[in-house]
Amino acid sequence: MGTVAVAVVDGMMQFELSLAYEVFGTAPDGVTVPWYDVTACGPAAVRVGRFRLEPDAGLDRLQHADTVIVPSWADIDRDPPADLVDAVRAAHEAGARVVSLCTGAFVLAAAGLLDGRGATTHWAHTEALATRYPRVEVHPDVLYVDNGSVLTSAGKAAAMDLCLHLIRLDHGSSVANAAARRLVVPPHRAGGQAQFVPTPVPAQDDHPLAALLPWVVERLDQPLTVEDLARQARMSSRHLGRHFRAATGTTPLQWLLTQRIRHAQELLEKTDDSVETIAAATGMGTATTLRRHFNRTVGVPPDTYRRTFRARTRRADTGTGPGA
Repeated sequence: MGTVAVAVVDGMMQFELSLAYEVFGTAPDGVTVPWYDVTACGPAAVRVGRFRLEPDAGLDRLQHADTVIVPSWADIDRDPPADLVDAVRAAHEAGARVVSLCTGAFVLAAAGLLDGRGATTHWAHTEALATRYPRVEVHPDVLYVDNGSVLTSAGKAAAMDLCLHLIRLDHGSSVANAAARRLVVPPHRAGGQAQFVPTPVPAQDDHPLAALLPWVVERLDQPLTVEDLARQARMSSRHLGRHFRAATGTTPLQWLLTQRIRHAQELLEKTDDSVETIAAATGMGTATTLRRHFNRTVGVPPDTYRRTFRARTRRADTGTGPGA
């Protein structure tokens, strides 16, 4: 998805707008895939927070983009501008992938793009979204919702999670992880994770799990158990579970499974190893086990994931992909 158009009108919030530019405007060091071409599209000079912004093009340019980003909309108590709503609808009808960050979901809902679909927004405004647009299936406690051509995120940090999810869809987990490293944020938080979970990987060096998690990641090929993790962390299994729930929002085994799946994605992208070999390298044991967990977590079987990623890579290498 080579071209990204960011919709800007009076009343957009600067955090999500800046975030979109930061994520899609600069390629991580060492990444060789064609990066995104970002354009700000608006009716005229606009006020974004305390700043004045001069768009690069009019709102009609949205329908020529591969991906349209609608940042957070500040005044949810009034209807978004009709020209913005019409432009977003036209872009989707023209085939664009339309993405809202935080309360940008109100714009997508006004355009009818969320009718009959699941969606989310900042937790403080999910009730208002559900009340005003009853045809939208609002999920109040998730980070983001991916409907394919229409995606919505919760507020602030969850907007970053969705942007990294888009990079992962377009270029694979290896490139998304590189982008996350540049931004100094966790590389992957699943969309279904609760909005209130602080961070999936402890940032403090003195956190009880700070030494344990890298130790686990280096041993994903081994049949680790909760008891193994507790022994390494020098705490009881119950105490370990409490720390994991507080730090990651999930259980030790679920966190471990997520790391195994992420490692499998990278091996499928970067190597020609068989599914059986990857199953062993990720501690899944058998190809059958890997396929079952991979399909349930990622949504497609490992072989399909590899073919899709390789096809994207070939298109990027030959310059035939979107935006070429």
